[in-house]
Amino acid sequence: MKTDDLNPLTISGFQELVDTWIRSTGKGYFSPLTNMAILAEETGEVARIMARRFGDQTSKPSDRDSLEALAEELADVIRVATAIANQTGIDLTRALLAKHDKIASRDAHRHDRQA
Repeated sequence: MKTDDLNPLTISGFQELVDTWIRSTGKGYFSPLTNMAILAEETGEVARIMARRFGDQTSKPSDRDSLEALAEELADVIRVATAIANQTGIDLTRALLAKHDKIASRDAHRHDRQA
């Protein structure tokens, strides 16, 4: 599957793209625990950029804290989370819609202004 064929990209299409790459080009899936460690690492990279670009930390000259770097790290988080979903049999489309429905129902009036 080529990325040109995925316009617009769907969540299930991305799951298939990741799975195809891992099985054909990659060396297969890492263990779920290894993927969890990689996800934590990538999340830490997002946190570092956020702390330096939007928080109180000062960047070092060697830091990559541009919006492009943030986009790349967020994409890493999504890709690793997708790999974890694939290897554990989770349909992310279904999971994301269920989570949205839960939050939308639970928090429908959460942010209403108090009189």
